[in-house]
Amino acid sequence: MEITYWSDFACPFCYIGSTRLKRALKDLGMEGTKLEFKSFQLDPEAPEETKDKYLNHFTHGIKELEPRAKKQMTNIANMAKEEGLEFNIFDVVPVNTMSAHRLFKLAENKYSADVADNLIHRFYHIYFVEGKSIADNQVLKAAALASGLSETDIDEVLTSDKFEDEVLEDRKELEAFGVNGVPFFVINNKYAISGAQPYDVFINALKKISAEES
Repeated sequence: MEITYWSDFACPFCYIGSTRLKRALKDLGMEGTKLEFKSFQLDPEAPEETKDKYLNHFTHGIKELEPRAKKQMTNIANMAKEEGLEFNIFDVVPVNTMSAHRLFKLAENKYSADVADNLIHRFYHIYFVEGKSIADNQVLKAAALASGLSETDIDEVLTSDKFEDEVLEDRKELEAFGVNGVPFFVINNKYAISGAQPYDVFINALKKISAEES
């Protein structure tokens, strides 16, 4: 079985959904399943720097929407907690994720799958737990170094636009399917699951597909 999934590091449902999928694979004894992460920026126009907090991302600065937005954000944090994920969602810095995706492409192309997967986790942690800017080159560099990437490789990417075309191509590939939101999972190139579906949905889908493909 092979699973391709499109995600953005600024997407809480991507983090939750991929965690549920991985838990389902583990519980079914399918940890060896090949997982391919593809990049999809939910907001390509997001700034590199901002003083806004994540609440403004939900309200667009409209004060009247704050109570509803706070409830929605709390619900997301509770969803994450159910998966064992810590979310300091009110501390999130809503910035552009292009450089993070470009560094992931570096890891995917030049390093092992474990290194690339560790980098994915670190980027989600930076964004949703640490309250740091995922567009800050020093923050990105520290995460990449800790994941096992070399300083030379990291600097080469962060001081250029290297891998930007590959990131954009991932988005075009998903949009060609008529899909413009993430997370989006494709199993064995023909079965699709959209969104951070409940754990049982992933379990049942994996069981059914595994039986049909065997």
